[in-house]
Parts: sequence; C-alpha cells; structure tokens
Amino acid sequence: MHIAFTSLRHTMAAALLALTALHMQAQGPWKMNLTCPEEKITLRMDLYDESITVPRMEMFGPMNGYLGGDIYGVWTITSFEIKDNREATLRVSNDLGSETQRITLTQQTDSTWLMRFEGRNVVKRVNGKKLVKIPSSFLMRKDVK
Repeated sequence: MHIAFTSLRHTMAAALLALTALHMQAQGPWKMNLTCPEEKITLRMDLYDESITVPRMEMFGPMNGYLGGDIYGVWTITSFEIKDNREATLRVSNDLGSETQRITLTQQTDSTWLMRFEGRNVVKRVNGKKLVKIPSSFLMRKDVK
C-alpha cells in the first residue's frame, strides 16, 4: 500500500510540474504584439499556440501570427525557430503565398526588439503608385495594451 501511494504521489507531482511548465510556456516571451510607430508596422505573434486570427484570412482559422500595417498585404507566420528567450527566427508568407521572407527578432531591452529581414527583403509598401521596399531592419516596441 505504501509503495502504491508513493508512486501515485510521484505521478501527481510530475503531472503538476508538466502543467506548470505548459502554463509558463504560454506566458513566455514569444507571445506578444510588437509595433514600430515610425514604419507603421505591427507583428502579432504567439509562437506557443495557433491562437491568432489573421485579418482577411479568418477562413484558415487561428495561426501563430502575422505581420501587418503599412505594408502590402498581410504576411502570416508559416514557421519559426525559437533560439532562446531573446532570439527567434520567423518565416512569413504573403497573403497570396507567392513570396516568403525570413525575419530574425532579437530582444534589445525589456520592451524593444530588433526586427531584421534576412537576405533580399521582399516585404514592400505602396508609395504613390509604386511598391517600395521597407527598411531591412528597425526597432519594434512591445505593445502594452
């Protein structure tokens, strides 16, 4: 009887630790909204769960996030790699699925991240009647709503 009780206690403790780890992960650094007021660009992301509805793409259901704002179209997060609590790499695709872009996010301070477009930057915005590239890197600030 004592052995069974001890085993049950260890099983319950392990389950509690697993639930705590899942809760901490859901509250981790890669679930947030970032904005760049100067460029008028936003990044909504949850790299722990597909929980974000992408504007104009509701029919696809929740995703890990998107890049939007003063850019041409909406760019959805299609894959990602979390290096650690301070750096992650995202792969985003435009709303047509015709172009992809790799982005590295690196935390600079508690409230700022450097967004860097890797390789040839294909994310553009409309300027007059032309599509022009946005800067290849800029600072994003954590939205504290």
